[in-house]
Amino acid sequence: MIELRRLNNETFTLNALMIEQVQAFPDTTITLLNGKKVVVKEKEQTVIEMATDFYNKIGLQQSLNKAGEGKDE
Repeated sequence: MIELRRLNNETFTLNALMIEQVQAFPDTTITLLNGKKVVVKEKEQTVIEMATDFYNKIGLQQSLNKAGEGKDE
């Protein structure tokens, strides 16, 4: 889980496993697997780093690297 801030500074916790895509439009928009979009204050790279840290914490990043995916994410 990662803690993020909406544009109104309200904090919330997001299950990083639900992230499908992160884009900057210029606001950072996270598209979830269910199609829902969340706009956050954090920069795109910050969200990617937070998600990667979470994946490392639960041992998922190592599995992705072994499978040949997520090398730079």
